[in-house]
Amino acid sequence: MKKVKKKREKLGPKIERLEKKMVNIGTTAPDLFSKLDKPFKSPTRTVGQKASDWLAKWVGSWTFIIFIAIIMILWITINTSWLLFGREWDPYPFILLNFVLSTLAAVQAPIILMSQNRTSQKDRARSEYDYAVNKKAEKEIRQIQAQLDRIERKMTGKR
Repeated sequence: MKKVKKKREKLGPKIERLEKKMVNIGTTAPDLFSKLDKPFKSPTRTVGQKASDWLAKWVGSWTFIIFIAIIMILWITINTSWLLFGREWDPYPFILLNFVLSTLAAVQAPIILMSQNRTSQKDRARSEYDYAVNKKAEKEIRQIQAQLDRIERKMTGKR
C-alpha cells in the first residue's frame, strides 16, 4: 500500500498533465469533424417544398378524409334528390363526381411523392450526420483509451 502511495506522489504531476491532455483532446489537434460542432439542421425549403409538405400533411389526416366523405355524401344526396324532381345536374353514374375525384387524385399523387422524396433526403442527411458523429466519438474513445493505456503504463512502471 505504501508503494502505491509513493508511486502516486512521484507520478502525481505527470498524471495531472495527462489528465489535462485528456480533457483537451480534440482542441489541441486540428479536428476533422469541426462541422459537427453545430447540431443537425435541415436545409431551407422553397415555397413549393413547404406547400407540398403542408398538402401531404393535410391530405394524410383524418380531417381531410372526413371532409371528403361529407362532400361526397352531400354531392350524392343533392344529385339524387334533384334527379327525383326531374332536374339533371350530374346523372346517376355521377360522372362529374368521378371526374373531380380522379383529378384530385392525379394532382395529389405527385405532390405527396415530392414530399416523401424530401423526407427521404432529410433522413439520408440525418443518417450521414449520425455516421459522422459516431466516427468522431469512436476517434475520441480511441484517443482516451490510448491516454489511459499510457497512464496505466506509467503507474505500473512499464514503458
